[in-house]
Amino acid sequence: MPETPIDNEIRRLRFEHGEMTQEELARRAGCTRQTIIAIEARRYAPSLELAFRIARAFGRRVEEVFHYTDAPEEED
Repeated sequence: MPETPIDNEIRRLRFEHGEMTQEELARRAGCTRQTIIAIEARRYAPSLELAFRIARAFGRRVEEVFHYTDAPEEED
């Protein structure tokens, strides 16, 4: 499955917040642990609402947690 262009700082932030587990983050954000795993691995881009809930769980702005990465342009 290809990666999404949405990169994130979730893993780093979890460890900065007392080594928060994926399960704890999922509970705080109102989603499943499997969703957090997929987002961390860039296999799934969260909805805007979920992105805000995840950011709120860390006390951060969405832009501090998620970053859009442009795909490199192909040369002809």
